[in-house]
Amino acid sequence: MTRVGRSVLLVVNRRKPDAVGAADRVRELISAHGTLVGETDTEREDAAAAEGAELVVVLGGDGTLLSQARRFADLGVPLLGVNLGKLGFMAEFDLEAFERSAPELLGGGALSVREHRRLTAEVRRGRSVVYSGVGLNDAVVTAGPPFRLIELSLSIAGGPGAKVNGDGLVVSTPTGSTAYNLSAGGPIIEPGVDALAIAAIAAHTLAFRPIVVDGSTPIELRVLRANEANGEGTALVLDGRRVCGLRTGDVVRIGRDEAPVRFVTNPGRDYWATVMDKLHWAAAPRLRDGSEG
Repeated sequence: MTRVGRSVLLVVNRRKPDAVGAADRVRELISAHGTLVGETDTEREDAAAAEGAELVVVLGGDGTLLSQARRFADLGVPLLGVNLGKLGFMAEFDLEAFERSAPELLGGGALSVREHRRLTAEVRRGRSVVYSGVGLNDAVVTAGPPFRLIELSLSIAGGPGAKVNGDGLVVSTPTGSTAYNLSAGGPIIEPGVDALAIAAIAAHTLAFRPIVVDGSTPIELRVLRANEANGEGTALVLDGRRVCGLRTGDVVRIGRDEAPVRFVTNPGRDYWATVMDKLHWAAAPRLRDGSEG
């Protein structure tokens, strides 16, 4: 008898006991409604495990889903996150919701999929490109040890560069707008918007405010003064990973990557309701019991 349903790769973050504990139940659901073509853990980085899969189910938290998006993005296979971590902002299903929706998700019905644009980052040193990479959340130039102010020049679409002194700059996608960008005072951008947000980190001025630009806009950050300390110091950070040390005179070029990451969305979940629930956006002030506004 031929099984009808999706071919699924299961990814388990074995550092999370709850993910390991849920794996048996998720395997049962996949076998009941689809076909389990393989299982892997988050310690591996190769994408070969997803060969033949139509869907990748990831057990963990938002960080787990982010790392697996990097791992499998170039394959174009949609990823479905089952949150067994803390926040559960990107991983839209908890175990109960996944169980409820398993027949539709795994049985071959239409999936609700949202495409998330990534950004590219390139570091030029003189005439040489010393680093090139891709991020889903953000590209950050951070001061680093010994934590003195750094100075950057920001050029947008080839225009004259505004200078900023501070602890660095965050350039984020809509996906990353609720991460470091938000902590730096940047705006929340709905995932479907084709845009990039630019926010300074602890700018030594009241005049530098976060901005939003079209997603296709080329952005250039020139390092006018860096912290250079024994191979550490100022650095480019992609999605929370330090990927390249920066020196005075380096140029970081940021643009849009044309290959999106595809995430399965939970039809029973509203984005702005999630922002309010998880991040407490627009939460009313807490008043003393019995008091009046």
